[in-house]
Amino acid sequence: MKKILIYIVPLALIAAVAIKLLSNKQTAEDRVYVYDKEQTVTVFAVKATEGQLASQRSFSGVIEAIRESKLSGEVQGKVNLVAVEVGQEVRVNQLLVQQDVALVQLQLKAAEVQKGGLEADLKRYQILVENEAIQGIQLEKTELAMAGLEVQIATLQEQIAKSSIRAPFSGIVTAKMTEVGDFAAPGKSLIQVTDLSKVKLTLQIPENDLLYFQAGSSQVVKIASLLAEIPGKVTLIGSRGTLGNSFPVEVTFDNTPDLAIKAGMFGEVEVNLKQAESGVTLPASALLGSDLNPQVYIIQNGKATLKPIQIARRVEDQLMVSSGVQPGEVVITGGLVNVFEGANVEPIFSSQR
Repeated sequence: MKKILIYIVPLALIAAVAIKLLSNKQTAEDRVYVYDKEQTVTVFAVKATEGQLASQRSFSGVIEAIRESKLSGEVQGKVNLVAVEVGQEVRVNQLLVQQDVALVQLQLKAAEVQKGGLEADLKRYQILVENEAIQGIQLEKTELAMAGLEVQIATLQEQIAKSSIRAPFSGIVTAKMTEVGDFAAPGKSLIQVTDLSKVKLTLQIPENDLLYFQAGSSQVVKIASLLAEIPGKVTLIGSRGTLGNSFPVEVTFDNTPDLAIKAGMFGEVEVNLKQAESGVTLPASALLGSDLNPQVYIIQNGKATLKPIQIARRVEDQLMVSSGVQPGEVVITGGLVNVFEGANVEPIFSSQR
């Protein structure tokens, strides 16, 4: 009997563990959500139609200063004076920061005293050489010493001049990165000066719209925050596009007399198209992927079908499609989270929203 129990008890334990594991597996499977790919997904949709895009198009961008400079010291030294504050207008060559030059001035004074002694020696040696009292080589050595000393004096004078940091052009102090007692060194920014008398609006223009911008052509810049319209001129058309196939275009224009236009404001340029364009139009919300690989879902026989398209033009929230979608085809514009190739879909048209 005992021998039988030795075999029965372990088998019973193994059976109990197996039953528990199977039960846990079933419980876990019951808790996992399994998406039913056959269920119908409700989506928003529109019918592709023949239409026209607007005959006027606007492009917006950020206004920037034409000239802006972060100034740093050319020589090392302690900051003794900061002569300006942020927001202050400065003139070209106006003193902004003064570095400590006391030690350099002492070195210059010592060099000038030494120069005076060499000048006196030169006069004596010239007289002695003329009278053949000494050899000419001694005079030559003194002349070489004088030339080297003059280079040293010029170097010290240049150091003193560069210790005074001055405005390279007239403008406004837009940043101050130092205070009295700070240490200035080459490459360490101290003051930023911005010239806002003339500014530029930088636009990103799609390739197909570059024809509306010619170098030197006139454009009107609209600044909504100031309710202002200012004439400008196209001064740059970029030669290299971005990944999105758009090119930088700069429109330069004069600021107002009170410099009301600030760097960082938004500006807008409107252009009139040569003629209104016709074609298949879609809402931009239907677009999947990027402009480089655009796709849309259309509904065929109650199922979603992913199709590549070609975008002829894009204006705000509207697309003009040159291929991939025909007039009358139903295109999904919203509710795309659960949509996949071949999914069963039920469209709600825009008028039913």
